[in-house]
Amino acid sequence: MKNNARIGFAAGAAILAGLGLTKCQPAADNRVVTGTTTFDSIQNDGDLIVLTLNGPTTYLESGDGAIGYEVDLIEKFAEEMGLNARFVAVDSVDEMMDGIEDGYAHLGAAGLTITDLRATRVTFGPAYKNVEESVVCHKDGPAPTDLEALSKVRLTVLAGSSYVETLRRLREDHAGLKWQAHPASSAMPMIEMVAHQKTDCTIADSHLAEYARRLYPDLVLPMSVSADQPLGWIYNQKIDGMDTALSAWFAAQHESGYLEALDERWFGHLDEFDYVEVLRFVERVEDRLPQFRDYFEAAAAETTFDWHLLAAQAYQESHWDPEAESTTGVRGLMMLTLPTAEELGVDDRSDPAQSVDGGARYLQRLYDRLPDGIQGEDRLWFALAAYNVGMGHIYDARKLAERQGLDKNQWRDIERVLPLLSRSKYYETVRHGYARGHEPVRYVEKVRDYYNMLRANVPV
Repeated sequence: MKNNARIGFAAGAAILAGLGLTKCQPAADNRVVTGTTTFDSIQNDGDLIVLTLNGPTTYLESGDGAIGYEVDLIEKFAEEMGLNARFVAVDSVDEMMDGIEDGYAHLGAAGLTITDLRATRVTFGPAYKNVEESVVCHKDGPAPTDLEALSKVRLTVLAGSSYVETLRRLREDHAGLKWQAHPASSAMPMIEMVAHQKTDCTIADSHLAEYARRLYPDLVLPMSVSADQPLGWIYNQKIDGMDTALSAWFAAQHESGYLEALDERWFGHLDEFDYVEVLRFVERVEDRLPQFRDYFEAAAAETTFDWHLLAAQAYQESHWDPEAESTTGVRGLMMLTLPTAEELGVDDRSDPAQSVDGGARYLQRLYDRLPDGIQGEDRLWFALAAYNVGMGHIYDARKLAERQGLDKNQWRDIERVLPLLSRSKYYETVRHGYARGHEPVRYVEKVRDYYNMLRANVPV
């Protein structure tokens, strides 16, 4: 099995030059797609060159390599095709389309909306996700709820985007619509302009807009300017067999439930938004997290976990208050019980270093105890749930899942049955009895939310 390569921006720039994707005269010899290119030949060569755009839900460099919804999707495709994915981040949608059109990459993956205009230049693979185009504004500024009101605000949108196509179409019936187009690799810079009140509103895909509200809680989404629109990868139509490979692969992913699971992993936790809670979190990232970051990093180095994840869990436990104590007697940053602390050799639960180290080791024990059938990020969510409610209740939930014909190894199924443990007709049939089963579900949702906000907003 080949290892997928994740290319950083500096290395990516060098590869862009090698592929002829600089602003200088392209070098035809560096094209990877020619009139004789087939998907079989790409597999024989081993490398899949993928153009992408930098963005928190698309492609983002982290200390553990590139992360992003598109990264996960491309890497799964590459792995199953026996390919080594090489990501190259370019500066704009137009540059991506130029690179694909001219044959300097095999695929473009950046959450591109499938539009008729774009389809005149490049070929789209199958749709894999639907999004709306949401208007994003600041809570202290204008928040239009119809097109007439939208025509009266300062509107700045991503140049070369589907949003521009949508606005041009809407302007046919609403002549007052006007906007400024700003060049960037994603809508995030315009969202940041709105957050800092440098423009009134922008437009972004709904999942990115919801994600951005976790970084900038003063944002509001007063309206949409489109119905659901499909996203797709782009590829050069000269690649013989690429259409067949993509069609078959995406059909299999729809059938297996992988696309649904990936969507849930990245965006399922965004359904609820609490302005006060998110604002408080953002403030505490600045005034509390720096005091404890070294402890999270040290604990991460000794365990399976990313330090952002440990910090997110600690925030959910204690809001990063080392003196936190509950009515049940759990204490410290990681809210350890006295018996658990003694078992872990933690002498002072209020000591931040000891608490983080002990909590991380305890989470690792739970993670390691889980059955082998629980894989990937599901294993992490199971471990977090066990930290909250106890491993015995997790085993009980797995039994209930089996009885209902659900997959006991998938978190999305376990979170459906955990709340049943608070109902006598269910908890009386399992070994460990009653549990407030909605609490671990909520716990995991919140940790995931904080984790994603930290990864996007706090540098490594």
